[in-house]
Amino acid sequence: MVLSFEQVGTLMDEIADSFPEEFYEELNGSVLLLQEEKLDPDALDLYVMGAYCRDQIGRYIEIYYGSFAQLAQQEDWSEADWHQELWDTLSHEFTHHLESLAGEWSLEDKDEAFMEHYWSERNRKKNRKGDNLSPQNP
Repeated sequence: MVLSFEQVGTLMDEIADSFPEEFYEELNGSVLLLQEEKLDPDALDLYVMGAYCRDQIGRYIEIYYGSFAQLAQQEDWSEADWHQELWDTLSHEFTHHLESLAGEWSLEDKDEAFMEHYWSERNRKKNRKGDNLSPQNP
């Protein structure tokens, strides 16, 4: 089931409201639901679901509706799946925000380890075929 952008907006509002008020401290751009889908620039088969942003505009979270919609279609999500995936993604991005406020980067390290494992597994599979993949050689 693919929910509409408007349906996901309503669901995101409900999910965002369930987080403690303290999570929003210094998050001056709040949580933005964007229509676009976003692929990892190095691994074009991995969708980016959300991002925590710190730039000249401030601190904010972006959630990519299009990425969710693509996976929902591929994996035949239920409404409960949508809720869980959105909650998990927003929790992940809030963790980045809270860690950045504390000067901690544990989740960034964990994300980096995930990508290292992704490339290792992908190379292992390709090496059986005689190819080698990496971010420099997708």
